[in-house]
Amino acid sequence: MVESSDGVTGAGGSAPLLGFAVLMRMAFSGVDLTPLATDLLARAGADETDACALMDAAIILQFKGNVAVAVAVQGLALQVQQHFVLPARLQPARLRVLALMAPGDLQANMPLECLLEDSDVDLHLYYVQPDHGLAGAVPAHDVVLVALSETEANRPLLKQLERELAHWPRPVLNRPEHVPRVARDAASLILSGFPQIAMPPTVRVGRAELAKVAAASAGLGEWLAGAEFPLIVRPLDSHAGHDLDKIDDVAALRTYLDRVANEAFFVSPFVDYRSPDGLFRKYRIALIDGRPFACHMAISSHWMIHYLNADMADSAAKRAEEAHFMASFDEGFAQRHAAALRTIADTLGLEYVCIDCAETTDGRLLIFEVDHAMIVHALDPVDVFPYKQPQMRKVFAAFRAMLGRAAAQGNSGLASGSNDQ
Repeated sequence: MVESSDGVTGAGGSAPLLGFAVLMRMAFSGVDLTPLATDLLARAGADETDACALMDAAIILQFKGNVAVAVAVQGLALQVQQHFVLPARLQPARLRVLALMAPGDLQANMPLECLLEDSDVDLHLYYVQPDHGLAGAVPAHDVVLVALSETEANRPLLKQLERELAHWPRPVLNRPEHVPRVARDAASLILSGFPQIAMPPTVRVGRAELAKVAAASAGLGEWLAGAEFPLIVRPLDSHAGHDLDKIDDVAALRTYLDRVANEAFFVSPFVDYRSPDGLFRKYRIALIDGRPFACHMAISSHWMIHYLNADMADSAAKRAEEAHFMASFDEGFAQRHAAALRTIADTLGLEYVCIDCAETTDGRLLIFEVDHAMIVHALDPVDVFPYKQPQMRKVFAAFRAMLGRAAAQGNSGLASGSNDQ
């Protein structure tokens, strides 16, 4: 490893990176980002080395749904430089984190900036390129965090990093060999055998196999033993409910395949997780060094819950329940599911990972997804969600403390004679 100590902003001294968290906060506040995107692209047009302008423009383009164009613009930025810096908001900075990133859309990496938005951490975003990896000079750092998501596109990069980080002289969090465990099919296989956890089996199925079921020429049992309708079907690598659907019968499956053109899907049995009052409740939990923290709770009359479509902002009763969930989390939810949460942390082997989950009627923890790349933020309006800020500060403080502990252990190892190249 060769470390460089320069803090890269934009090549040629251009304006620094705004980054995902700043731009997302502006979007949450209702700011029209179109004029900013226009200015950023104009900056890049006037100075082809202004990689920061291109990266910020790419983020805004993705917010607006122009993903293909955004990825192309990001690619132009990465031709200029691989390393971008978000200086600590609290100065002087006390920690340097090297976040290893992958080229791609907003699903390609952890939204790490939201976790460190007001911290004393200098965040170095280093984009790993296929077959190049960390061969060049990497910025000086105290700890490495592998921020790549588990996706088909990232799997070769994760294998590449597994080799490169095997003997890295600094501490490495969320090691690349552990990241594949959060894949929907892998996680269901790993976690479904524990009695305190309910996680429906999830299998990867090609379009041709689903088409056979839709044509009634094959049964579900050929690739999902004991499965019956209804099923949950979603395209591979999809998130946020994109083309996710509950399929009740063969006719519905035919309609789904006519609408969705993907070639590979994840399929799992549907679990009705309604509470006795008929509403669905979904929780997002962060596991930080094995300790659980509440991030949000969404309540809806529909089985497919996302926080933004659960009308939490419009319901004082729902917000009151979420506030109580957060206030009583350590003595309530976390205690009820302590064994399950510990099992998940120990089995996945990731220092930071999130869980989208619910509770079954028989008291088990129902797992929908485990992933280190879920968004965890403090962007909700304080006047509507006053209880969230204290809770999210607890989450962010725990994340910062985890980084600090890792760095301290690394410094102790170096002081004891380990070889830092």
